[in-house]
Amino acid sequence: MTSVTATKRSGPDGPHGGSSGRDGHGGQGGRPRRSWRPGPSGPSPQGKAFGDRAAWFLVLPALIPILILSVGPLLYGIALAFTDAQSGRTRSTQWIGTLNFQDLLHDTLFWDSFRIGLVWAVGVTVPQFLLALGLALLLNQNLRLRWLARALAIVPWAMPEVVVGIMWRLVYNPDAGILNETIRDLGLGDGRDWLTGLATALPAVILVGIWAGMPQTTVALLAGLQNTPRELHEAAALDGAGAWRRFRTVTWPAIKPIALAISALNLIWNFNSFALVYVLTSGGPGGRTRLPMLFAYEEAFRYGQFGYAAAMGCVMVAVISVLLAVYLVGRLRGGEDR
Repeated sequence: MTSVTATKRSGPDGPHGGSSGRDGHGGQGGRPRRSWRPGPSGPSPQGKAFGDRAAWFLVLPALIPILILSVGPLLYGIALAFTDAQSGRTRSTQWIGTLNFQDLLHDTLFWDSFRIGLVWAVGVTVPQFLLALGLALLLNQNLRLRWLARALAIVPWAMPEVVVGIMWRLVYNPDAGILNETIRDLGLGDGRDWLTGLATALPAVILVGIWAGMPQTTVALLAGLQNTPRELHEAAALDGAGAWRRFRTVTWPAIKPIALAISALNLIWNFNSFALVYVLTSGGPGGRTRLPMLFAYEEAFRYGQFGYAAAMGCVMVAVISVLLAVYLVGRLRGGEDR
C-alpha cells in the first residue's frame, strides 16, 4: 500500500516527476517550460491611425477659431495690399501689383512712424525688463507681507489698456493732474502739459508703457527664480561668492531662457501697440507718438485707403517675422550648445 502511494506521488521516474535537472527540461515525464518571447511593442498601425484622428478632433475646436479669426484675415490683408481698395460701396477694386509697396518706399511719414515705433518698442522693453528683474529679485526674498506685494505687483497687468490710458491721462492732466500738483507742491515749477508737448509726449507715453507691461515680465522672471535650487546659492555663498557673483554664475544662467523669451515677446507686443497710445495721445502732437499701427489705422479708417494700409501691415508682419526668426535661431543654437 505504501509503495503504491509512493509511486503515485513520485510519478514514473521518481519523486520529481522525471525532472533530471533544476530547469525542468529533462526527463521523459517532465513538463517542458514554455519559452517566453515578447510580443510586438507599441500600438498597432490601426490604433495609431485612430489615435491621430482622435487627436485632430480634439484640436479642431481650438484650431477653427484661429483659422477664421487670425489666418483668414491675415491672408485677406496680404491680398488686399496688392489692390487699390478704398472705402465706398460703389467703388470697384483693381489689382495694381506692387504699386502700394513702391509708394510706401517713398512715404517719409510712414518711415518716421516706423522709427518712432522702434524707439517706443526698445524704450519700453529694455527698462521694463531691468525694472521687472529687480522687482522679481526683491519679491523672491523672504520678506514680510510678501504675498501682498506680489498681489499689488500684478495689478497693472489686470487692468485693460483703455482703462490704463484714461487713468494716466488724468495723472498727466495739466490743470488738476497729480503729477503737476506734486511739482507745484514741491516748488519745482508750474508743471507742464506732458502729453501735448513735442519734447515730452513720447517719453511720457513710454513711461506708461513700462508701468503697464512690467508685471507680466516680473511674473515670468519670478517663476524662473523660484525654480532655481537654493542649494546652488548656498554652495556659492559658502565658497565666498558675493551677491553679484552669485547672480552672474547661478541666477542668470537659470533664468536666461525665460529672460530671452519674455524679452522677445515684449519687443513684438510693444511694436504692435495700439490701444494704449491711441487713448493717451492718438498719435500726437504732430505725429510724435504716431506708431506704425496708428498710422495704418488712420490710413484705413480715416482716409479710406484700405489697400495702402494693408501694405503697411504687410511690412510690419515682415518685420515681426524677422524678429521671430532671429529669436528662434538663437534658441536653436543655444539648445545645440547645451
